Amino acid sequence: MYKINKITSNHTVDFAAEELKKYLRMMMPRCGEIEIAYNPLATDGFRLGLMQDFGLDTSEADDVTLDDILHIDCDECGGIIAGSNYRSVLLAVYRYLTINGCRWLFPGIDGEFIPMKNIEPTKFHKMADCRYRGQCNEGAECQALMMEEIDFTPKVGMNIFMIEFDIPKIYYDRYYNHPFNSEYREPEPVNADMVLQWKRQCEAELSKRGLEFHDMGHGWTAEPFGIDTTDGWVAGDGKIPPESKDFVAMMEGERKLYLNTGLDTNFCMSNPAARKKVVDSVCDYAEKSTNVDYLHVWLADGSNNHCECEECQKKIPSDFYVILMNEIDEELTRRNLATRIVFICYVDTTWAPEVEVIKNPDRFSLLVAAISRDYSKRVDTDIDFDSIELKPFVRNRNVLPSTVNEYIKHGNMWREKNKVPSFVYEYHFWWPQFHDLGMFDFGKLISDDIVGYYKNGFKGIVEDGSQRSFFPNGLLFHTYAATLFDTTADFEDIKADILSHAYGEDWQVVAQMFTELGRAVDFRYLMGSLTAPGGKSKYYNPSLVPYFSRVKGIVEKYRPFVLEHKNMPYRAQTVSYRVLARYLDLCVILADLLMLKAAGNDKEALDEFKPKLREFGKYELEMEHVYDHTMCFRSWHRLFGDFDNPTV
Repeated sequence: MYKINKITSNHTVDFAAEELKKYLRMMMPRCGEIEIAYNPLATDGFRLGLMQDFGLDTSEADDVTLDDILHIDCDECGGIIAGSNYRSVLLAVYRYLTINGCRWLFPGIDGEFIPMKNIEPTKFHKMADCRYRGQCNEGAECQALMMEEIDFTPKVGMNIFMIEFDIPKIYYDRYYNHPFNSEYREPEPVNADMVLQWKRQCEAELSKRGLEFHDMGHGWTAEPFGIDTTDGWVAGDGKIPPESKDFVAMMEGERKLYLNTGLDTNFCMSNPAARKKVVDSVCDYAEKSTNVDYLHVWLADGSNNHCECEECQKKIPSDFYVILMNEIDEELTRRNLATRIVFICYVDTTWAPEVEVIKNPDRFSLLVAAISRDYSKRVDTDIDFDSIELKPFVRNRNVLPSTVNEYIKHGNMWREKNKVPSFVYEYHFWWPQFHDLGMFDFGKLISDDIVGYYKNGFKGIVEDGSQRSFFPNGLLFHTYAATLFDTTADFEDIKADILSHAYGEDWQVVAQMFTELGRAVDFRYLMGSLTAPGGKSKYYNPSLVPYFSRVKGIVEKYRPFVLEHKNMPYRAQTVSYRVLARYLDLCVILADLLMLKAAGNDKEALDEFKPKLREFGKYELEMEHVYDHTMCFRSWHRLFGDFDNPTV
């Protein structure tokens, strides 16, 4: 008879005990009931709690509330499962189960690979290499699937979930309005109050698991001035409340909404009264939201949209940004609030401040967002910064960096002036994830990027991307999570582990199929980095057409194998093969389109792209737990139609 004793009293430890019980019962369905009790003096059974309560050393952590140490010392009857903080106890439970054969291949019950076997003696001790390991909501969000994604997050060793915006209605609209799949799914409009309730539900689930909650981001340049941002980047009527007219950024002699959207509009940062409105808004939010671990205070989205008034031109935006941060810190201190604040090296604030310095580094973290980087090139571990010449700041005429190493040099300049912890905001799971049909090249790039950032002094990554980044499987996401936890993790080992659990003993046949797809369609082309001379677009390269023509043959070669495996012993494998069959269908569609695009037939490619990918939408509902049709459609539209309209 197994039993679980909670050494530490805490709601996340309670949840960890329940999760351990559930999966032990699934692994050993004839083992009988497993009792859970709070017993700080227990010496037998499974004992769950903080490492400190077991007298275990946590000195390797700089901050036990932020750094996750996992400690496992169990025999076949039980033992110690502990962590440096409450969240780490839950992470240690999942790590214990993983070592004993469990896998969570993708979110939801269908993604669970739980073997039927007896538990084995297990020893493990490690502090996560990266302090910040998580994701930020993006794409097309469905609340039921958000619940699954939050549940999935700690199962793969991640510790952060960020929810952008006060009311993230724009992302829910992208799902419930089905803008790219109206032929097969009727719109299901949601309102702001409903989304606000859903956000609170997400927060409760994050709290249950002890996950760090990062909140907000854009919006602070509009909402404090009565400019609504609930509908995201959807252009409005351009109206500004009369009392706020003087606070909006001036461009070309006029104070107005940039692109008629609040999220894209900056404010007159040299105006003390305008800054006070933002400061009060941030601090009021922090005071009401004590569950927020890190409050992100970003400026407007978009670039080259800062105020051109005489006073604002006396300093670059980053200097005024630091002034704003210091004023926020002063007000938070006055209110006795310990809220951590994140400021961002992004678009026009990519350039470090020239004069101003953060006065209280303990409150702040720097986020570096390489929004315009080239995803065909990896982060280098040994960068020759002297050879990198940065473009100068030119107000509202800036040219953003094209390489990630340039961004790292900019980030270093921020860090040299302001001695604050730093991490990265990345976009692997935004549009780039769809642009490697063979998966392996981009998967290795994700692994290398994480190691490169880590070697360059960044303490982790939060990914901006879809919560359904598991199409055709979870290899890319698992690579991300596993390498953040252990930067020495080998991509080939991760690949073998995930594919073998997803596809069973014949997984190497699937791996060979992906290898052949990758050879046929070079992912660097899909990232826009293999342009031939004389082309009318960055995707012109006729020499690649013969390679793209191989895709149909590869698909037909492996399709019988995939269909033969559509019914497997494990539900997770059955779903994995059926999703893979749909992926092969998409590869055939894309091959035809890519041949047109590479040959320079841009209009024909775009004309055929729209109906073909819309037709693929008929499969969305059957695999929406892993596949974000809206995000997929928008990502390919970038290639075939230079599409970049975030309002839909």
